[in-house]
Amino acid sequence: MKPSIVIVGSAAIDMVIKTDYLPAPGETVLGGTFFMNPGGKGANQAVAAARLNGNVIFICKTGNDIFFGQHAVELFGKEGIDTSYMLSHADMPSAVALITVDKNAENCIVVAPGANATFFPEDLTKAKTIIEEASIILMQLEIPLATVEYIAGIAAAKGIRVILNPAPAFPLSDELLNNISIITPNENEAEMLTGIKVTDINSAKEAAIYLHKKGVESVIITLGAKGALVFDKNLFTHVPSIIVDAIDSTAAGDIFNGALVVALIEEKSITEATAFACKAAALSVTRLGAQASIPYREEVNVFTTI
Repeated sequence: MKPSIVIVGSAAIDMVIKTDYLPAPGETVLGGTFFMNPGGKGANQAVAAARLNGNVIFICKTGNDIFFGQHAVELFGKEGIDTSYMLSHADMPSAVALITVDKNAENCIVVAPGANATFFPEDLTKAKTIIEEASIILMQLEIPLATVEYIAGIAAAKGIRVILNPAPAFPLSDELLNNISIITPNENEAEMLTGIKVTDINSAKEAAIYLHKKGVESVIITLGAKGALVFDKNLFTHVPSIIVDAIDSTAAGDIFNGALVVALIEEKSITEATAFACKAAALSVTRLGAQASIPYREEVNVFTTI
C-alpha cells in the first residue's frame, strides 16, 4: 500500500461570481458568471492530492445540509479519498465561501465557517490511530486552532512530518511552530506571521529566517506568479513558476499544498516537490473554480506552458 497522506481541515460550499473588478467598500458591482461547487481549503487540498495519485485520508466536519454535508462522502469517494473519518454536525450547516473573481484572476473571499468551527480535538477519538500512523500530515487554519495544535503535537511525538498551510493567517504559538516540519505561507500570510512585509525575494528571505528561528524546520513562501522561495537546511532556493494566462487564482494555494505533499511522499527533495507544486498550481489558474480547476497527474506531467 502507498504511504498515507492524512489531510485534516475544512470543507465548504464555494459560491463564485466573476466580475470585471473587485468592489470597494460600499460599492455594488454587476457581475457575470455564477457557479457553485464544493470547496474549503482542506477539501481542495485532499482532492488535489488524490488527483495527483496520493493515497489520501481526509478528516473534516461537515454540516447536515443536503447539497454538501450529506453528499460529501459520495463526492470525495469518487475522487478515491478515504472518507472513513469524516464527521457530521447534526445541527450546524456546512461552511460557505463567497468568492469574487476579477478579470485579472485576483479574488476576495469571505467564509462562514459553519460546522468547521465546531471541529474540536474531542472529535478525533476515532481518528487518533490513523493520525499516529500517517506518513505525512497536511493542515490549514480554517478549523479551530486547538485542533491543529493537538494534531501537530501527536505527530511531533511520533516523528511524523507536518505541513501547515497557515491560511487564513493569524498569530501562532512557538509551541505549534516547533511541531511543524514545513510551513507554506503566501506573501500576505508571511507578513501576518512575521511582521515583515514581503514584496520581493529578499524580504521573503527575511520572513523565512524569522519562521525558521521560531522553530519551523523548513519554510516555503509562495509568491504567486513569481513561484516560491524555499528555505531548507540553511539554504535558499527560488523556484520559478510557469508563465500562464491566468483566469482564476481561487484554490491555487490549496492545489500547491496538495501537490507538495504528494511529491514529498514520493521522496522528492523539498525543492523538487516545490517545483512540482508550482507546476500544478500554474495549470490550475488557467481554469475556473476551486475543485473544478484541480488537474490530474497526467495533465501536470505533460504541462509546460499555455
